[in-house]
Amino acid sequence: MGAAIFGTDSFQSPPPTAMAKALEPGQEAVPPAKPLFRDCWSCRILSGSALIGAAFWVYQAPRRHLARGFAPTPWTIFQLSFAVSLACWGVVILADPGERQK
Repeated sequence: MGAAIFGTDSFQSPPPTAMAKALEPGQEAVPPAKPLFRDCWSCRILSGSALIGAAFWVYQAPRRHLARGFAPTPWTIFQLSFAVSLACWGVVILADPGERQK
């Protein structure tokens, strides 16, 4: 279809030597991934506390709704669950339990 539009069919693939070289025996395909927050304590504090703060902010809306005496709706329950999961995620980033396993 491209040849019909542009009037040329001159697309050529690069030679095989330009492609990624084959791995030699004993080499890994991809270097092991570095953990995102392990090296940077200030990044972990900032990210973890931001997630805990977001959890508190998300938690406030359904709590006000329930404090006024309204019956809990599925959306309210979802918001509470989501807020708790955000807080747990923040605690996991702050605590970094994977670091202790080594």
